[in-house]
Amino acid sequence: MAVVTAGGADATSGHLPVLYAQVLDGLHVRPGGRYLDGTFGRGGHAGGVLAQLGPEGRLLVMDKDPEAIAVAQARFGTDPRVAIHRGSFVELDRWSAATEAPLDGVLFDLGVSSPQLDVAERGFSFGKDGPLDMRMDPDAGESAADWIARADEAAIADVLWTYGEERMSRRIARAIVARRSESPFLRTADLAAVIAANVPRKVKPGQKETHPATRSFQAIRIHINRELADLEAGLDAALDALRPGGRLAVISFHSLEDRIVKRFIAGHAKAPAGNRRLPEAAPFVPRLRIVADAAKADEAELRDNPRARSAVLRVAEKVQVAA
Repeated sequence: MAVVTAGGADATSGHLPVLYAQVLDGLHVRPGGRYLDGTFGRGGHAGGVLAQLGPEGRLLVMDKDPEAIAVAQARFGTDPRVAIHRGSFVELDRWSAATEAPLDGVLFDLGVSSPQLDVAERGFSFGKDGPLDMRMDPDAGESAADWIARADEAAIADVLWTYGEERMSRRIARAIVARRSESPFLRTADLAAVIAANVPRKVKPGQKETHPATRSFQAIRIHINRELADLEAGLDAALDALRPGGRLAVISFHSLEDRIVKRFIAGHAKAPAGNRRLPEAAPFVPRLRIVADAAKADEAELRDNPRARSAVLRVAEKVQVAA
């Protein structure tokens, strides 16, 4: 079993999972409980959960990324308490290990992981030149290069605006279509350069400058991996899989994800506002209780792990529904 430090870093890789202490506190790990990490990554959170499990406890880990699964096998493959499955958390209700008994906790750590960003060959980063791929599962779906080669200008602009909230979406899409008529986009640096040339740089005094391709790369990655649609389906599957008293913990890194998580939890925890002009609806029956609402990293964590700055954790507990 790999060693996890008190701060949550895997001693073999140095990887720092964000909001480590808050996640473990939110999951309220019981020694004999059953917990699922639907986004294993490099196993920082999973290692923390496993460290609190006793001999009867069970840890289930999933990830779409074959490299993450290889790490899971290397770190935890010999531990009889651990089951490992390659696939999206959307499929958790089709994994027999996850459905044989209700779960005591489910964790989703959304978005792209630090190791994926740091490896140029994965094609996620505009700061490191590599093949224009962006797939979390490199064996499924089309790459970013393939999508950009076939999508029309309106579709590209719509993705950049919807998933990246990029104000220059139409201008960028027009530039991409014009340039690809001369040569295809195959490398991340090539795409990033075209985007940067079409996004004005305006940095206010004291404000940190962000790369002009940041929003566009985020948008294309979300689209290629169906991240928001999968999140909505995965939240439903997680709620169904939890036992009453079980905890759902979700870490988001941008407003689009967090909005979905916030609405999902609130929709199952709070009665909707009434309307005197409409017939009285059936009584609201909550399925969740809010435990942690928009927890964020403290200054100590931010000094060690600046990427935690945008992380938001929400935790909810499934409640018993009266028969």
